[in-house]
Amino acid sequence: MQFIPTSIPDVIQIKPKIFQDNRGFFLETYQTEVFNQAGISTSFVQDNLSGSSKGTLRGLHYQIEQTQAKLVRVVAGEIFDVAVDLRRSSPTFGGWTAVHLSSENKHQVYIPGGFAHGFYVLSDWAEVSYKASDFYAPDYERTLLWNDPEIGIEWPLVDQAEPVISSKDAGGLPLRHAQVYE
Repeated sequence: MQFIPTSIPDVIQIKPKIFQDNRGFFLETYQTEVFNQAGISTSFVQDNLSGSSKGTLRGLHYQIEQTQAKLVRVVAGEIFDVAVDLRRSSPTFGGWTAVHLSSENKHQVYIPGGFAHGFYVLSDWAEVSYKASDFYAPDYERTLLWNDPEIGIEWPLVDQAEPVISSKDAGGLPLRHAQVYE
């Protein structure tokens, strides 16, 4: 596996080693010792699977308590996956980074705790699988406004159409009013 820091070094793109032949392919998506050697010692306690149609934007979500690190991959389709640094003490506070994840490239992204996370579906359908380091805690969940101009995420909107979002995501707070990590 290759572990490649993104423009925010704590967010890491992971390129697995793929073994392919006439039968198909095999790859490891997670192996504790390999991740530990790469400096990722996170223990994961929950796996999630999300299915969404083209033009859907989910996020930007985070938990202010029971902070979740995530290991994200796509099992069907393609997404534009985004992490926003909400750690006030970080030199990249308020900054964002993105990775294209797809079932074709089989890449993953590791997002540590302290980040808001979201994704936008580029393919007709996408299934996103991710591991989380802590359990879902709705009382602590927060939503950052997906199109906050202060953050300036450059979403690759299909045909420049407004994304399909939930009412919860539409009501996300801009960074200046959001509860963040100290």
